[in-house]
Amino acid sequence: MKLLKGLWIGFWSGLLLGILLKWIQAVTGEQVYTLLLNVDFIPLIGGINWSEPVEFAFHLVISLLISIVYVYLAKRRPYTFGQLVLFSLAMCIPFFLLYFPLAALAVRPDVPALTDSGAILYWMFAHLTYALALPILYKTFERKNAASQ
Repeated sequence: MKLLKGLWIGFWSGLLLGILLKWIQAVTGEQVYTLLLNVDFIPLIGGINWSEPVEFAFHLVISLLISIVYVYLAKRRPYTFGQLVLFSLAMCIPFFLLYFPLAALAVRPDVPALTDSGAILYWMFAHLTYALALPILYKTFERKNAASQ
């Protein structure tokens, strides 16, 4: 059940993050969605010109893995909602900071600059939304399961 819950939460939270960054990019012109999907610096797969749906699938796989770990750790004992939020925020701090290595390592010229403060703030806002979605979806799934039993 933990795996299924992790997959469900990972899919929806990853979808939310991707849609939010795509919307921000469309509205502001900041290439934060492009940065999210960029894999050009990864050996073996970076040289291939992947389609957007495939790159988005890569993003979703990462989100699924993060959420499976989150659910596994959250299920270890009964946490309050506030504790789950704090746990998620602490777990997602590296993802806020991931902007910097992703921007620095990118080969493509159309990703935001390492020092683009607007892009950094949009990136952090979107990843904060992702971090808050994890406990919300976790609790939603818990209530759904409790009601069906």
